[in-house]
Amino acid sequence: MGFSKEQLLERLQAQQIKFSQYEHPVVMTVEAQAKYVGHIKGGLSKNLFLKDKKHRFYIVSALSDTKVDLKVLSQRLGLGKGGLRMAPEEAVGEILQVPLGCVTPFALVNESAQHVSLMLDEGFKTQECCFFHPLSNDTTISLHIQDLHKFLKSVGRMVAYVDLEANPPVGKDQPPDLAALVPSDTSSITDVSEKTAALQIDNSKPVSVTVTGKVSKVSSGQQKEKMGNTGNSFADPEKLIEEILEKIKVENIKQHGEQLGDVAFARLHKNLSSDLKSLAVMFKNTAYTEGFFAGTHCPPKRL
Repeated sequence: MGFSKEQLLERLQAQQIKFSQYEHPVVMTVEAQAKYVGHIKGGLSKNLFLKDKKHRFYIVSALSDTKVDLKVLSQRLGLGKGGLRMAPEEAVGEILQVPLGCVTPFALVNESAQHVSLMLDEGFKTQECCFFHPLSNDTTISLHIQDLHKFLKSVGRMVAYVDLEANPPVGKDQPPDLAALVPSDTSSITDVSEKTAALQIDNSKPVSVTVTGKVSKVSSGQQKEKMGNTGNSFADPEKLIEEILEKIKVENIKQHGEQLGDVAFARLHKNLSSDLKSLAVMFKNTAYTEGFFAGTHCPPKRL
């Protein structure tokens, strides 16, 4: 079961996030919602729940009058034309765990939605307050966009503001400007973990492991020398991986700009750092094991 409206509102209050609450009949569209809160100064939101061909999901939250072209957005994400479409109705309940008509950024509080990417309309920043359903479409709350930002960060979500009406060129010399917001493939992460757990080391063949992870056959003498050279690199696997990820972060910021670069790095760090650290520890242990093997099984030198 996902969060209820009451649980969400209690969480907002516990975080001292100010909001106003408006009860009304169940509404299924922004136009119907406007009949009850449209007279209040602020920005009404429309929220699209989308999927791509690889079954990755997105919430696009925009001001009601913002024009969102899915073909253009698909290209900006690097998905090609027609890469985005509306998610099926059953996915709303299974992934976001909210009823139809209740899609908003607040649905990302649910664990089942942790891999859903979020894009917020830059136009929200110009509004005194913004209106969203709090997981139930018989209620609307208004709050400042920075308070929504605060809430999303509290549940571990990076926030990306996007000019949803922009149409920048995409080509060989102009990479997709929103590519960093494409969710990582969760299946590929699982595959990495499974392959790591299943990896077997053949102790009959001495190997040398370097920082790049390449494996090569070496003599026993070379084995000891290489062990001495690489020992310091693997002494602290967590530090090594953090250094690698920091270099990736710098490259992401250069390519996508500071905001999207930070989003891409946070997602990469969350999804892959533990796997990479496990691999580094495994390489370290393997190197020590092989060094010991080489030292105890090499034939004595003849004088």
